[in-house]
Amino acid sequence: MKANSSDRPVIRPLPAIDRARQVTDALADYVAQASLQAGDRLPAERELMAALAVGRSTIREAIRHFQALGVIETRKGSGTYLLKPVSRATIHMPLSFDAVHLRDALLQTLEVRRGIECEAGMVAARRRTEKDLAVIEEKLNAMERVHLEKGTSGPEDLAFHLAVYDATHNPLFRQLLEQMRETFERFWEHPFDRQDFARRSFPFHRTLFNAIAAGDPEAARAETLKILDIVEEDIKEMSK
Repeated sequence: MKANSSDRPVIRPLPAIDRARQVTDALADYVAQASLQAGDRLPAERELMAALAVGRSTIREAIRHFQALGVIETRKGSGTYLLKPVSRATIHMPLSFDAVHLRDALLQTLEVRRGIECEAGMVAARRRTEKDLAVIEEKLNAMERVHLEKGTSGPEDLAFHLAVYDATHNPLFRQLLEQMRETFERFWEHPFDRQDFARRSFPFHRTLFNAIAAGDPEAARAETLKILDIVEEDIKEMSK
C-alpha cells in the first residue's frame, strides 16, 4: 500500500541569511578587538558598507538595533559613538515602558526597584571592602552637604546609591538599576513638580551606610525599605 503523500514530512525552504544579525556580530567583534570604550567613535557608514560588503539599509538596521539597546548613539553631523562596551558575548536586557499615568508608572517601577535595591544593600553589607566604604561615605558626605545647602540633592543621591551597588562586586546590580533610572529619568526627576519629593528619606541614607559598614545585611535591607517606603508614600500623597 502506498503511503499517503499528505502524511509525509514537509521539507521547508531554508531561511534567508540574516544579514543584519551578521553585521551586529561583526560590529560587536570590531568593538571588542579594537578595545573601544564608551565615548569612542565607530567607523562611518560608508566605511562599514565597504568593509562588510552590505547595503546601507542593512548597516542602518544593525545601528538601530544597538541604539535600541542603549549601546550606541548617533550624533547628527558628527557620527556614531559607543555608549557602553560590547562584545558578541554581551547579554543585553533593554528596558521599555509605556505608561500613560505618571502615578501608576512610578509605583510599578518602585515595585521592581524595591526587590533589587534591598538585595543590593544586603550583598553590599556582606562584600564591601574598606575601599568601598570610603567611596560610599565620600558620596554620602557630598549628598548631605548639598542637601543641607539646597534642600535637594538628586545627582549626589544617585552617586551614593551607585557606590552601594559597586560595593556588591556584582556588575549586574549597577547595570540594572542604572538602566532603570535612565529609562524612567524623565518622570523620576522632580515628579509632580515637587522639589520636596522623597525629602523625608534623607536621614535613612546615613543609617543605610552605617548598616553596610557594620556588615549587617538585615539592617541594610531594613534601611533601604525605609527609603523606598517614603518614596511610595510621597507618590501616593502627591498624586492625589
